[in-house]
Amino acid sequence: MTPVGAGQDAVVIGAGPNGLTAANLLADAGWSVLVLEAQDTPGGAVRSDRELHPDFVHDTFSAFYPLAASSRTIARLDLASYGLQWEHAPAVLGHPMPGGEWAILHRDRDITAAGLERLHPGDGEAWLALCATWDRIGPALVDVLTSPFPPVRGGTRLLAGLLRAEGLDTVRMLATPAASLGRHRFGGQAPGLLISGNAAHADMPLASPGSGVFGMILSMLGQTVGFPVPRGGAQALTDALVARLEEKGGRLVTGTAVSTVVVEDGRAVAVVTEHGDRYDAPRGVVADVSAPALFGRLVAPEHVPPRVAEGMRVFEVDPGTVKVDWALSGPIPWASPPAYAPGTVHVADSVEEMTESLAQVSSGHVPEHPFLLTGQMTASDPTRSPAGTESFWAYTHVPQPGSTRGDVLGEITGRWDHDDCERFADRMQARLEALAPGFASRILARRVLGPHELEARNANLIGGAVNGGTAQAHQQLVFRPVPAMRGRAETGIHGLFLGSAAAHPGGGVHGSPGANAARAALWQDRRDRGASAVRNRVKAGATRLGTGRPPGPGTA
Repeated sequence: MTPVGAGQDAVVIGAGPNGLTAANLLADAGWSVLVLEAQDTPGGAVRSDRELHPDFVHDTFSAFYPLAASSRTIARLDLASYGLQWEHAPAVLGHPMPGGEWAILHRDRDITAAGLERLHPGDGEAWLALCATWDRIGPALVDVLTSPFPPVRGGTRLLAGLLRAEGLDTVRMLATPAASLGRHRFGGQAPGLLISGNAAHADMPLASPGSGVFGMILSMLGQTVGFPVPRGGAQALTDALVARLEEKGGRLVTGTAVSTVVVEDGRAVAVVTEHGDRYDAPRGVVADVSAPALFGRLVAPEHVPPRVAEGMRVFEVDPGTVKVDWALSGPIPWASPPAYAPGTVHVADSVEEMTESLAQVSSGHVPEHPFLLTGQMTASDPTRSPAGTESFWAYTHVPQPGSTRGDVLGEITGRWDHDDCERFADRMQARLEALAPGFASRILARRVLGPHELEARNANLIGGAVNGGTAQAHQQLVFRPVPAMRGRAETGIHGLFLGSAAAHPGGGVHGSPGANAARAALWQDRRDRGASAVRNRVKAGATRLGTGRPPGPGTA
């Protein structure tokens, strides 16, 4: 190994949003920071390209960022000063319904409520009542879910909010599964479609406790911060993070994969790249990598704490993903256009169909009627493609490669090779054609990214898993990624911190795992320096005693 890097205080592995957030916070604290990224382009799952068509920008992975827009951590970085501009579609989210109506989530809650009221009398008032509950508990709830454990400050605020919001009734509502929440609180179908569709952004079954909370959070954030997109493409968010880091003195090296975290005497002290170059990290290593990669490859088995190793044996990744990008010659020809063009469109005939589709994926079956999450990007940001055209995508979850147990239509083998992906993309496209006759005739180009392609472009997306591990209750909060870590960034190896979506609070572009890792590194460094100062004072006192000099202050 070649010792080429000894000038930095810390090394961050991975230039995804969490790694870059951690690097920025460490740089703010005066640390010299080096970020090593395996890909040639920084960003992790926050990237964009013109690969499909030179006139069209497509976000390679994630696209809409309500969690980034609501994140206190991201807000404190002041990325607007580094070129980030948010854009919004006329409506946040739309869900076409059988019969031609649309459930519409608008940033103006009164417009949302009016649309729901028109579809079913009484639902508008019920929606505004749900919004009022959110006003009392929402900010504190987000704080609790994104803070390191124990979330003392956020927990106190949440308790006060719950007391103002009918206490146990609100707690019961938060524990209600998404599929039931819509039925319990509303008379029509539209509100349930909005809540369940948002809950389905994670891999929690819609019939499970916890799914209702997630669906409510995204629905309500849609009305407070919207589902914004970076002007010019997702890469603009990454570029702003990089520009800020470099202004603070941090360094980014791309095209450099880390192969080993060096552990000596129980402490992470350096990293080694695939080319054999060693970069020292005397104050800490933050790993914005998947938990299986960190504990199964980068750290030698003899250095992984036994309880962490035991937990990793049952660690679960979330389902795979198939994403399709289209360059369209015109807007999507919806058979019944909505009153406000939504940036995000969910496709499912009913909550029941959505529930069945997600359950099939969970059980290893390829869904006949996949639930689609789609994005009208030019409707959200006119810079994404020429006027009068549309940059559009859709994705859906599928069983992990190698775990497929069957396909009702007998078309998909589960290998998720080129043929599997193209056939499944045709199935997805057929759903869109049924809602927008003539959709296929507007296709200028199509790109299909299956589980293997997504992982090749970002190693953290194991088999196309986009959340860093299942978001189900047994692997969230204090159980994420394993119970031994208690929902914190500390790995049990001194100086090594997990700062990826595999850590609490999980997937989504909000920077919290990276921020939690940076704070843990700073705290541990302060503690180490304090202990070192005490040892030095004790040693100095002992020396003075040995030479007959009087002991100074602090001598033991």
